[in-house]
Amino acid sequence: MKLKIGIFDSGIGGFTILNSLLKTRKDVDVFYLADTKRIPYGIKNFKEIRLIAMEICNFFVDKNLDALFVACNTTNACALDILEDNLKVPCFDLINSVSEIVDKQIIGVLATQTTVRSSYYKNAINSKKKNTIIFQQECPEFVSEIEKEKLNLDKLNYLSELYLRPLIKNNIELLILGCSHYPLIYNILRKELDSNIKIIDPSSALIKKFNESFAPPETSRYESLSYENVDFFVSSEIDIFLKKIKFWLGINKEIRLVNLRSNV
Repeated sequence: MKLKIGIFDSGIGGFTILNSLLKTRKDVDVFYLADTKRIPYGIKNFKEIRLIAMEICNFFVDKNLDALFVACNTTNACALDILEDNLKVPCFDLINSVSEIVDKQIIGVLATQTTVRSSYYKNAINSKKKNTIIFQQECPEFVSEIEKEKLNLDKLNYLSELYLRPLIKNNIELLILGCSHYPLIYNILRKELDSNIKIIDPSSALIKKFNESFAPPETSRYESLSYENVDFFVSSEIDIFLKKIKFWLGINKEIRLVNLRSNV
């Protein structure tokens, strides 16, 4: 019997969590929701994110989920309680998951404006590992650039250098990619940092925690990724999202348009 998993993000950032999941198991049916109509979430305020979270719950409530993956760090930081209280299924989130595997003293976090200002990363890490020094960096332009149909590599290289410079000056030992979109440009970020600085994609920590709670069958691993059991939903622009799926995942899939019924 397959597990029903919900994944949601404002756009393609959740692909990093989706791929991490599908690399480890095949006993899942996945509902992937991208709220493309309101991307990016990272510049919205606390109240707006919590209203959106309620509508995310309304979408998933009849899907009979076994678990929800919170692929959006901003929603994670502002409204995890809403998702947990309303869906009443295990909600696996990036921030709390990655805070459990931090193994360095001086940490840098790249994240959206709203995530940084919530201090959720800082609080979660400090609650697990005392005497940790955490430097957070807002990255207001990353998501909109990563979501473009054609990546502007010159712009992404410029932004990477700009956003990483303050963290490098503070001699960070570990960098957390605190937005699910950022692992999509891992190679660009990696080349800006000394090789001794470790980079963590929180999606791997989330999937590790999930697999500890829902043990995969021994024969569950894929030799290659298959998206056969993934259903995609968007709140706008099906054609554009289809192009992004082709580019990032290399597949053609039916995408369904949904109305999340919000004025936010």
